[in-house]
Amino acid sequence: MTYEEALEEIHGLYRFGSKLGLSRMSRLMELLGNIQDKMNVIHVAGTNGKGSVCRYVYAALTEQGYRVGLYTSPFIEVFNERIECCGEMISDEDLAQCTDTVMGLVREMVDRGEESPTEFEVVTAIAFVYFQRRNVDYVVLEVGLGGRGDSTNVVRRPVVSVITSISFDHMEYLGDTLPEIAGEKAGIIKDGCPVVYCIKDREAAETVRSRAAEQNCAVYDVLGTVEKACVRPADHLVRQTEGYGFDTAVLGEEYPGVRLAMAGSHQVENACCALTVIEVLKKGNKLEIEKEAVYRGFQKARQIGRFEVLQRDPYVIIDGAHNDDGARALAAAAAEQFAGKRILLICGILADKEVDRMIAEFGSLGADMAATEPDNPRRLPSAELCARIRQAGYPCEDAGDYRGAIRYGKERLSDYDAVIYAGSLYLVGKIREGYRIENE
Repeated sequence: MTYEEALEEIHGLYRFGSKLGLSRMSRLMELLGNIQDKMNVIHVAGTNGKGSVCRYVYAALTEQGYRVGLYTSPFIEVFNERIECCGEMISDEDLAQCTDTVMGLVREMVDRGEESPTEFEVVTAIAFVYFQRRNVDYVVLEVGLGGRGDSTNVVRRPVVSVITSISFDHMEYLGDTLPEIAGEKAGIIKDGCPVVYCIKDREAAETVRSRAAEQNCAVYDVLGTVEKACVRPADHLVRQTEGYGFDTAVLGEEYPGVRLAMAGSHQVENACCALTVIEVLKKGNKLEIEKEAVYRGFQKARQIGRFEVLQRDPYVIIDGAHNDDGARALAAAAAEQFAGKRILLICGILADKEVDRMIAEFGSLGADMAATEPDNPRRLPSAELCARIRQAGYPCEDAGDYRGAIRYGKERLSDYDAVIYAGSLYLVGKIREGYRIENE
């Protein structure tokens, strides 16, 4: 099987849609010998921030010299981004070989009259096969959707379960209230396994804490929302466009002078959550790591498509703020970095998101605004988004599709200190690709 054939096989499963539930995935992993149960898995759920927390933990453990696998979604430019090991994306050849192994078992299931796994379930299985072949010491595993019924939840004994945030997203699957959404994400909690959570909403945090208590889990409340905080509030903040610095203490361990390559106060919270995960594993004798490796890893960790700088003087930034909480974090980060500066915000949103809430958050920045649309069938047309932004009371221009948005932004660069493309990851991936190709 070639790389191209592998992608065709994987994407061909899109016709089965997105289905929560573990029956298909459990059967597939059974055929693979339940290899996930032989791995040290750090399982991370949450509405926002989970990708960054995964990246910090992954980078720190890799710096220590561990063999670490990382599974995330979605990808920004190339499919291989979703599966990494020891600082490198899965190669085309390895992806083809692992896909061949998994798809052979999928065909066996279908031939027996069993239900076919979905695309996401197959990709998750491919990741586990690859991590087994690479003989990893740890797997940092990001939940795709929710938690309870997500394909990653075939992991039965994670070394730690992490929930990074709770806000409104995917409500058609997860529920209409924050406690309901929290309950779905708390489905990754397993009996006796430690739980770290970084949740601001009290009711949502209480839902997670209660579930952890039912499962006899040690609980670590990063922010101190319902339990004693295990992290001292970060102080001596250093705010720069391409990274923040701070001092803190985690579970009594001092961390002065932490430096991040990612900007925004929300990244300080994500980093504190990741530090808590590391300290919990250390204190549970599940991990040996030098503080210097943690510092190096955090300073190297970068999450592409999240307040990522594509150009300087003037700045061009992309941010996958794909829900209202993400839009709020972006607006806060941009306000910190560009106070008193002229900003152009070009946004594109999927139609099934909380569009009006996102518009309100984007509008709070006080930037000039333009509407575009993601390269995805679920896109909200730019003309409709533009009209809704105007209805909300903000001036807006229609920049058309992502190609038009790139042209629109470049034509107006000289008028602004920063041009920010924000919204769907399907949009920022195309913007990133466009700038990369031009620079090459």
